[in-house]
Amino acid sequence: MKIYPNHTKQQLAAGKIAIGMGLHQSRTTDIGGIAKTCGYDWLFIDMEHSALDIGTASQIASAALPIGISPLVRVPGKEHHHASRLLDAGAQGIVVPHVDSVEEAQCAVSYCKYPPIGHRSIYGQQPQFLFQSLPIDEATQLTNAETLVIIMLETPAAIGLADAIAALPGVDVVMIGTNDLCAEMGIPGQYGDAKVEAAYQTVIDACRKHGKSPGMGGVVDHKLMEKYIGMGMRFILSGNDTGFLMMGARERSNFLHSLKI
Repeated sequence: MKIYPNHTKQQLAAGKIAIGMGLHQSRTTDIGGIAKTCGYDWLFIDMEHSALDIGTASQIASAALPIGISPLVRVPGKEHHHASRLLDAGAQGIVVPHVDSVEEAQCAVSYCKYPPIGHRSIYGQQPQFLFQSLPIDEATQLTNAETLVIIMLETPAAIGLADAIAALPGVDVVMIGTNDLCAEMGIPGQYGDAKVEAAYQTVIDACRKHGKSPGMGGVVDHKLMEKYIGMGMRFILSGNDTGFLMMGARERSNFLHSLKI
């Protein structure tokens, strides 16, 4: 092994769905093994909507590599250091939120991929290589091949640019942030609305045309998930640790309170 393979990238390349678990509350490296045992393909280490710091996120990412679950980080901003520091620390992909132009998508690729695809700065031994020293040309090629760049579209204007963004070399996934998209459309929480379905179809068509993977986040209703996966969605954020914990805890407490004593 020269580099830990990106399990999620393999799933997507095979035409399968790849499902992720969002991390908001988790702070220990055990979560990678827990998620893997529960059948997940990737961790959505969320630094936009949580208090996770870069040290904790890096430890979770690095520990996930030998388990075979892909550590992906949603960064809190679009500056280059948000992507490069997490990638150097073990992340196998970066999720860039609120991309509203082709230029911003190009910058995301530039920050995440080494030349000739992008302009990411070269760093030495990394967790992805088990800290092996490899020739620079080999290391950069391998890393580029295994790193996912996920572009989030969260406004109607951004959805209108889906084709141009999906066409960019280095973009791997075009993902809809459905909560923010619905809010921007004036239909907050209405994930099954015809305008949302049309947006999904636009992104799915663009990804099919350019050989990229369409992704969705914010949808947890089973019928809608089935519908959108049936339409072609493949990169699926299925929920987060907070919701899963509360769902399981609520089910148990309801059962115990229902007992007759």
